[in-house]
Amino acid sequence: MSSPKNNTVKEDVILDQTLRPQKWEEYIGQELIKKNLKISIAAAQERNEPIDHVLFYGPAGLGKTTLAHIIAKELNAQMKVTSGPAIERVGDLASILTNLSPGDVLFVDEAHRLNKMIEEILYPAMESRSLDIIIGKGPSARSIQLELPPFTLIAATTRIALLSSPLRSRFAGGIFRLDFYSQEEIKKIILRSAKILGAEIKEDAANEIAQRSRFTPRIANNLLKRCRDYAQLYNKSVIDVQITKKTLELLEIDEIGLVSHDRQLLEILIDKFGGGPAGLQTLAAATTEEAETIEDVYEPYLIRVGFMERTPRGRVATRHAYNHLKKFDARKKNNPEEDAQKHLL
Repeated sequence: MSSPKNNTVKEDVILDQTLRPQKWEEYIGQELIKKNLKISIAAAQERNEPIDHVLFYGPAGLGKTTLAHIIAKELNAQMKVTSGPAIERVGDLASILTNLSPGDVLFVDEAHRLNKMIEEILYPAMESRSLDIIIGKGPSARSIQLELPPFTLIAATTRIALLSSPLRSRFAGGIFRLDFYSQEEIKKIILRSAKILGAEIKEDAANEIAQRSRFTPRIANNLLKRCRDYAQLYNKSVIDVQITKKTLELLEIDEIGLVSHDRQLLEILIDKFGGGPAGLQTLAAATTEEAETIEDVYEPYLIRVGFMERTPRGRVATRHAYNHLKKFDARKKNNPEEDAQKHLL
C-alpha cells in the first residue's frame, strides 16, 4: 500500500507534466526558435528522415525539455530521456544508443556534465551513425563498429561553455539559446496554467505573479500553485491580487522577484564590503554559500535586473541595489561625474 507522501509526489509529477505544453499552439514565447524548428521538422518529414541534431541552452526553467517533447510529438517519434550525470560509462551510452529504433529522439539533459570519454563516443554516433566499441584489454583488445539506426539527439544545457567545441559543431540542426520571457508572455502562461489547474484567477493577480516570476515560466507556475494552495486553505474561490500578495509575502518574494537569499547577498556586499568590489570566494565565505551557487543561481538574475556588476576586481552592487534595499550609498560623495552634473543643474 502506497504512503500519502508517495502519492503526493506522484501527483506533483503528473501535475507538472499536465502543465507542460503538448503542441506548438500551446507553447508561448520563443517565437523565432519555434519558426526554425517548424521548418526543420516539415522539411525532414517530406524527406521521410529524422531532423538533424539540436542543442538548446539557456537558464533553467525556460522550456528546453518542453521543446524536446514537442519535437518528438511533431515527428511522431518515441522519446528516450536521459541526462549527462546518468551516463557514467561508455557501456551506459552504448546500451542507450543500441536500443534506439529508427526515427527515435534521444534527449540528453544537463549535457555539459557528460565526461570527455563519453563525448568522444558520441562524435561518430552523431555524424556517421556508428558506434566504436573496444572489446578486451591489452594486446588482445579489438575494435568493433556497430551501425546505429537514424535518430535525432536533442541536448539541453545551462552551461554551453562547458561543452567541447567538437561536440557543439555536430549539432547541425541548430544551436538555440532560449531567452527570458516578457511579463506579458508569463502572464499568458499563468492564465493557461490556471485553467488547467481548475483555479480561477483575476488578471491583476496574474500580472502580480508575472512581475515576480523572474521572467521564468517554471517559477511562474510554481508561484501560481502556491497561490492556489493559499486560496484553497482560506476558502477563496478566486485568486485575487490580495491573495497573491499575501502568498508571495509569506514566500519572502518581493515586488521584482528577489528572494531572501538574493537580498542577503546584496546586503552583505553593501554592508560588509562597501558595495564592492568583492571577490566571488570572499562573498561565498561571507554568505556561507558555495561559489558555484552564487555564480549560477543568484548572480544571473541580479545582473539582469541591474543590481550587481561583474568587474575584473570583483562583484559590485549598483545604485539600483542601494535604492531597492533603501541603503545609503556612501560612494556618491566621491563621484565627480555626478557632482559635475549637479553643478551644471
